[in-house]
Amino acid sequence: MTERTYAFPPGGLPPQSQLLTGRAVFTNAYAVIPKGCLSDIVTSRFPHWDKTRGWILARPLSGFAETFSQIVMEIEPGGGATMPETDPLAEGAYFVLAGTLTLAIANQSKSALTAGGFAYLPPGAEYKVTNAGETTARVVWIRKPYEAVAGLGAPSAFVSSDDEAEPQAMPDTNGAWATSHFMDPDDLAHDMHVTIVTLQPGAVIPFAETHVMEHGLYVLRGKGVYSLNTDWVEVEAGDFMWLRAFCPQACYAGGPEPFRYLLYKDVNRLPRLAPPVSPLGARQA
Repeated sequence: MTERTYAFPPGGLPPQSQLLTGRAVFTNAYAVIPKGCLSDIVTSRFPHWDKTRGWILARPLSGFAETFSQIVMEIEPGGGATMPETDPLAEGAYFVLAGTLTLAIANQSKSALTAGGFAYLPPGAEYKVTNAGETTARVVWIRKPYEAVAGLGAPSAFVSSDDEAEPQAMPDTNGAWATSHFMDPDDLAHDMHVTIVTLQPGAVIPFAETHVMEHGLYVLRGKGVYSLNTDWVEVEAGDFMWLRAFCPQACYAGGPEPFRYLLYKDVNRLPRLAPPVSPLGARQA
């Protein structure tokens, strides 16, 4: 098994001597949240979570990005949650950056997820997460309202890992650009995909992708230069990018190590033609 290391926010507080100029960007097409923005003063606590704090990187925001929430969390030894999700319509995915996360899903045996471990939980899943280890667990948590479709059941809960997800090389790249899928791309029950994209130093995404999928990109390792809309931005391990649907995007990887990021996108559903209908029949704003 390959030893995996992944970036995490440094926390703390910058010194008074630090310059205010930074790399943070927020536009109507994309946002870049550098790791240096994730200080102690912008953490959040969450209902039913013990000894846990997190940095909220993305949430549904009218007029910008609308499909998901993404949080990077620290769970101290003995911490966790017996009722992690408070929204019965939400599905979730966890990716472990460091430490060990013990996951207990109803009617399944417990799983101890170490660095690189992944878990998917469908809406309404009964599960618990705990840190039974002696070091702080560091985890990315992605949440999304599940879009049910008549005739398709919701996906089942499952666990996987960075090592188990086989990298699939993009055509004509000689393996310089590869994607590791956690969800089965052919399973239409899934309305979101979480993948790891790996670009070797010097590799490129050689065209400006412009598509309906919204993205959250958490940089796990290395550095790169991204073309976003009309701008070029430099990103490194621990940074986060939030891309609105149809934002043009391309990149190339810097050296000396591979550029890897955890990628969220919404998939496999027809576009909504109106706001969703509430159970009482009224249109929701």
